[in-house]
Amino acid sequence: MKVKNVYLIPAILIFVFLFNSCAVNPVTGKRQLAFMSEAQEIQMGRDYDPQILAFFGEYRNDELQALLKERTREMGLISHRSNLEYHIKILDSPVINAFAVPGGYMYFTRGILAHFNNEAEMIGVLGHEMGHITARHSVSRHAKQTVGQIVLIGGMIASEQIRRHADAAMAGMQLLFLSYSREDEREADRLGVEYASKIGYDAKKMADFYQVLIKMNLASEHGGVPTFLSTHPDPGDRHNAVMQDAAKWQAELSRDEWKVNTNSYLRLLEGMVYGEDPRQGYTDGNVFYHPELKFSFPFPAGWKLENMPTQVRMMPQDGKAVIIFTFARGNSLEEAANNTLQEMQVNVVDRQRGRVHGLDALAVVSTQSSQDQQTGQTQTIRIKSTFIDDNGTYFVFHGVSMEADFNGFVPQFDSAMGNYRKLTDPARINVKPERVSIKEVRSPGTLTSILRSMGVESSRLEEMAFLNNMELNQQIAAGTLIKVVE
Repeated sequence: MKVKNVYLIPAILIFVFLFNSCAVNPVTGKRQLAFMSEAQEIQMGRDYDPQILAFFGEYRNDELQALLKERTREMGLISHRSNLEYHIKILDSPVINAFAVPGGYMYFTRGILAHFNNEAEMIGVLGHEMGHITARHSVSRHAKQTVGQIVLIGGMIASEQIRRHADAAMAGMQLLFLSYSREDEREADRLGVEYASKIGYDAKKMADFYQVLIKMNLASEHGGVPTFLSTHPDPGDRHNAVMQDAAKWQAELSRDEWKVNTNSYLRLLEGMVYGEDPRQGYTDGNVFYHPELKFSFPFPAGWKLENMPTQVRMMPQDGKAVIIFTFARGNSLEEAANNTLQEMQVNVVDRQRGRVHGLDALAVVSTQSSQDQQTGQTQTIRIKSTFIDDNGTYFVFHGVSMEADFNGFVPQFDSAMGNYRKLTDPARINVKPERVSIKEVRSPGTLTSILRSMGVESSRLEEMAFLNNMELNQQIAAGTLIKVVE
C-alpha cells in the first residue's frame, strides 16, 4: 500500500454504436473490429493513465525515464502512427511486465527494467509495445472484451458480488491483464524488430531477452498481477523468428554498427529497488506491517493477503469473504464514512462510535442487494466497515460476505479491525528494500566463483545468473559489469 493521497478512479469506458465498430489497421491496411475512433482511443489512454499510476505507483529514476522518453519520441516518429503522441512511464512494481493501452500510453515495471541487460533489449520490448498500439491490438482486444461482456451479462452468481468488492481496485485494469492472441504477438514482434532497427539498435538482443523470460518460466501471476508471458503468449519459435526478422532488417538498412549499449544501461540500474519494497508494506507471520504509514494489523490464518498501492485485501481460499483495507476520503471521521458509504450505495443497518487502540473509530454494518438476471432472485451481501481516524488520516476496513455467511466471518473481521494499531518498533519501521548494485569483475573466472567472491549466498546464485542472463559455469572476463542484489 503506497504512501499517496490517491483514490481509485472508477473505470469509465465509452462505448460507441456498432456501426462504428470497424476501422482500418494502420499497419496492415485491413479492416478490424474496433468500437472507437482514434480520438476516443486517445481519450481512453488519458483516462487509464491516472488509474494505472494509482494502482501501481510510479517509480522515480530520472535518467532512465529521460532515456525512455527520448527513445519513445524517436521511435514514434518512424512508426506506422507517427501522428500519435506516445507516452512511457516506469511503474513501481517488481512484476516483470510491460504493457500498452490504447492511444499511445506504454508502461515498463521496474521489475522488467532490472532484468534487461542492455539498452537494445529495452528498446526491442519498447518497439514491441509500440507495435501493439500502432496495429491497434489493444483497441481490438477491448472490442472483443466488450462483446464478451454483452454475451455474458445476466450470468452473475452470488459469489461474484463478493469478488466485485475484492476487485474494486482492478476495475480499470481488466483490459491490461487480458492475453493478446498469438497472431497479435507475432505482429508486435515483427514491428518491434522493425522499429528498433530503424532507430539503429541491434534487435537480435530482443530475442535474447525473450529467451530469459522463457527460461525463468515467468508465466505465473504475482500478487494478482500477471507477468509478461501470461499477457504476451509465445507465438511459437519466437526466438528464431525475431532473429530472422532482425537479420532481414539489418541487411536492408545496411548500417556499419548496431547499438547495444550494455555498460551505459547497466549503470542506470545502480540503486534500483529490487523485488518487493517493504517500505510499502510487508507481512511477517499473520501480521501486516506498514513502515512508512506506521501501522500494523493482523489478518486471519490461512487467508491470502495482497498488498496494492491503494488497498490491502485479504481473502480465504474458498473466496466466500473478503477484508479490504484502504483510505477513506474526508476531512473528518464522519465525513470519510459518509463519503465512502454513499459511494458504495449501501443500506446502513447499524452505526456506532468507538475506539480502536486509542484511536477514534466508527463501526458500520450495511447491506447491498442485487437481482440475479437469470433466476430473478434477490441476493444480499452484508458488510462490516470500521473507519479509523489515525491522526487525521482516515482508513477503513470492509469485511464482506453473503448475508447467510456473515455471522460466521464476524470473528475474523473483528480480529483484523479491532487490532489495528500504531507501529512504534524501530526494527519493524527501519526495514530497507534490496537494491540492484552494478559490480565490475576484477579477475576472470566462472560466474559462480565471481558471485561468491562478491558475497552472494549460495541459495541466490541461480537467481543472480538469471538476472544477468548468464550461466553459472560461464567464464566471465575481467572488466565485465554484472548485477548483484544488496
